[in-house]
Parts: sequence; C-alpha cells; structure tokens
Amino acid sequence: QVPLVESGGGLVQPGGSLRLSCAASGSIASFYTMGWYRQAPGKQRELVASIAGSGNTNYADSVKGRFTISRDNAKRRLYLQMNSLKPEDTALYYCNAKRAGTDFWGQGTQVTVSS
Repeated sequence: QVPLVESGGGLVQPGGSLRLSCAASGSIASFYTMGWYRQAPGKQRELVASIAGSGNTNYADSVKGRFTISRDNAKRRLYLQMNSLKPEDTALYYCNAKRAGTDFWGQGTQVTVSS
C-alpha cells in the first residue's frame, strides 16, 4: 500500500474535460489538508487547488471557474474536476496530503491538452 495514487490523466482536446482521482491510504486522516499540484517542463511547480478537512477550498487564479476540487473522506478519495481545459493546463499533476510536519505525495498523473 502506498500513501497516494493518482489516476484519470490522459490526452484531451482544448475545451474538453477530465476528472483526476487520488486514492489515499488509511494513514491519511480526514483532517489532512489535501491538494493538487502541477508542474510542466521548465515551469515552477504550482498549487492548483487545495481543500482542508473542513471543506474550505482554495484555487489558483488560472483555474478558478474551470476546476473543482472535492474530497470523499468515507472513500478516502480526492478529486479534481477539470473543465474547459487549455493547452497551458498540460502538466504532471500530483496529489498531496499534509498535516503539520507530515507530507505525502503521489507519483503523478500526466494531463496533456492538445488538438
């Protein structure tokens, strides 16, 4: 068992949609803050969206109105619904869970937006 495993990435045309999923191990409790990060080649890794245990969410300006982060604590799943995708959304997307000094990362799932 690994802490976090992402899935749902792939190739999609501009304007299309994808939903990323992240399966969390039992060691990650519902009070952890979870988020999606992405990094494109030659670019700085950035926080795309985060969601606290309380349900409070935060989004990068570049994805506001297009992406929605959610979590299902009972299923130990984190999701990122991505709509109206743009070529600049192309990146390796990572699932993250953190609490104080504890930080978990998935291996990433590739999202490519291209016609």
